[in-house]
Amino acid sequence: MLVLVAPGQGAQTPGFLTPWLDLPGATDRIAAWSDAIGLDLTHYGTKADADEIRDTSVAQPLLVAAGLLSAAALDASPDVVAGHSVGEITAAAFAGVIGDEAALRLVRTRGLAMAEAAAVTETGMAALLGGDPDVSVAHLEKLGLTPANVNGAGQIVAAGTAAQIAALTEDMPEGVRRVVTLKVAGAFHTHHMAPAVDRLREAAAELETADPAVTYVSNADGKAVATGDEVISRLVGQVANPVRWDLCMETFKELGVTALIEACPGGTLTGLAKRALPGVKTLALKTPDDLDAARALISEHAGV
Repeated sequence: MLVLVAPGQGAQTPGFLTPWLDLPGATDRIAAWSDAIGLDLTHYGTKADADEIRDTSVAQPLLVAAGLLSAAALDASPDVVAGHSVGEITAAAFAGVIGDEAALRLVRTRGLAMAEAAAVTETGMAALLGGDPDVSVAHLEKLGLTPANVNGAGQIVAAGTAAQIAALTEDMPEGVRRVVTLKVAGAFHTHHMAPAVDRLREAAAELETADPAVTYVSNADGKAVATGDEVISRLVGQVANPVRWDLCMETFKELGVTALIEACPGGTLTGLAKRALPGVKTLALKTPDDLDAARALISEHAGV
């Protein structure tokens, strides 16, 4: 059984889209999406520097576009799909809940709304490496921080004001080896994002949706979602609520997943799976050079 997953914000690096544009039709597809959402995805995916693509309103559409482009090149038929944070929009398109262009339009609204919310107060996110999750969560709450991403494999991402993040680096939970500030521009999946929820709900109301064609696992609680309306409802609420990727991976186990492929820019979720899902084959789509190995994995595991 194969799961296709899509990464969230912070996975982007300068120039990561460049090799994918050499694939047949890729340049035209990215250009059409750029026109549809009023954002030059080609520029940001090939020439922009790290600061430019750190901008939430840029990073989110860029990640969804890259995920969709890489999945189209793979031409996979996964048994299960899921996405981390903004990757849930990519996964919704993987599952046929919404079309590719609709996904790009929705994520453009999401990115702009979240960027506006993030501008109200200086906020950020930081990953805790090591430690006991229960101990870490209690410590974060003491500092006024939110465990915005509970990623499994012992990793928690905290979110809050810049001052709270700074305090965390000086006062780490017992057992935590290091605190790493993430390349994001706000305290996503916390109450700081509440203003973005209404904007996204309005945009989502205009979508034409279908029920998932494959098993769609939501990172709100790790549950499989059966209807398109419920998928979209969860996508909206997710903006201001924690990501429970740990529960998604528990569901992958329960479903009997044997292989996991991460869409471009892959790496983050495969790294978590290697630690939390022993025995599951993993592969990250970083460049088109990874496609042949991914297709071989699909032939061995999809639909088993």
